[in-house]
Amino acid sequence: MGAGHAHHDHRAHKSGAQKSGDHHHGDAGVRAFAWVTLLNLAYTALEAGYGFATNSLALLSDALHNLGDVLGLALAWGAAVIARRAPTERHTYGWRRATLLSPLANAIVLAGFSGALAWEAVRRFTSPPDVPGIPIMVVAGIGIFVNLGAAWFMHGGHEDLNRRGAFLHLMADAAVSLAAVLAGAGMLAFGWRWLDPLTALLVGVVVAVSAFGLLRDSFNAAMDAVPRNIDQGDVHAFLASCPGVTAVHHVHIWSLGAGEIAMTAHLVRPDATDHDMFIDALTEDLNERFGINHPTLQIEHGTACEHDVHDRAPHH
Repeated sequence: MGAGHAHHDHRAHKSGAQKSGDHHHGDAGVRAFAWVTLLNLAYTALEAGYGFATNSLALLSDALHNLGDVLGLALAWGAAVIARRAPTERHTYGWRRATLLSPLANAIVLAGFSGALAWEAVRRFTSPPDVPGIPIMVVAGIGIFVNLGAAWFMHGGHEDLNRRGAFLHLMADAAVSLAAVLAGAGMLAFGWRWLDPLTALLVGVVVAVSAFGLLRDSFNAAMDAVPRNIDQGDVHAFLASCPGVTAVHHVHIWSLGAGEIAMTAHLVRPDATDHDMFIDALTEDLNERFGINHPTLQIEHGTACEHDVHDRAPHH
C-alpha cells in the first residue's frame, strides 16, 4: 500500500493584510473580555456586600450566579489570550487545551455553593427574615444595566463562538436580575418576605443546572469527545463524497480548546494524483462547513486500510 501523510493549516495561506486584520480583531476581542470580566467582578463584589448587609438570599444567590459568570468570562478572556500564544517544541499544540480543564473546577465550586444557598433558602421559608425591598431593587437594577452594558461589549463578534456565548449568557443574567427587582418590589409593596428565599431557590436551581451542563461539557472535552456542534457522521459522509475518495478510515474529531477543533482521517484515493490541491481545498471546506480548523489528513493509494481489522471504532 502506498501511503502518504499530509497536514495542512488553512491559516498559513492568509495574506499579510488578512493577518494584520486578524491581529487587530484579536486585540479587540481580548479587550472586550477584559472590560466585561472586570465590570462583572466589581458588580459581584457590590451585590455580595449588600446581600450580607441586608441578609438577602436573593442578592447573595444572584451574586453567586454572577460569580460563576465572572469565572466563565475570565476563562474566555484567558482563552482569547492563550489562543494567541505560539506553539513550542514541547507544547506543539500551544496552551489552548488548558482552557478545557478550568471549567471542571468552576462547575464543582458553583454546584457546591448553589447547594448551600438552596438549603438555606428552604430553611428560611418557615421564618423568612424581614429584608428591605428597596436595596434589593436598587442593587438588582444596577445588575440589569451592568449585564446589558457588558452584553453590548460582546455584541458584534458573533462569528466568534466565545463572544457569542458570553453575549447570550449576559442577556440571561439581565433577566435574572430583573427577577430579583420584581421580588424586591413584591416585598416592598405587599410584605411578601417569602419572595426572598423563593428567588434565591430559583436562582440556585438555574446555577445548579448551568453547573451540571458545564461539568458535562468540560468532562467530555477533556475526554476528547466530538464537540457537540459537530456530527461525526456528517463529517464522515462529506469526506466519503469528496472527488476520488473510495473509502474513509480512522476519523477522530476533538477540541483543542480556545476555538480550535482538530481532526485526523485516512482517505483512500487509489487513482488520484492531485493530492496537494485536494488537501488544500478539503481543509478550507472542513473549516467552512464544520469549523474544523486543524485537520490532519493521510492519503492512501490502496483499496483498504490494513489497520481496519484492529480498529472497531465507528466510521472506521
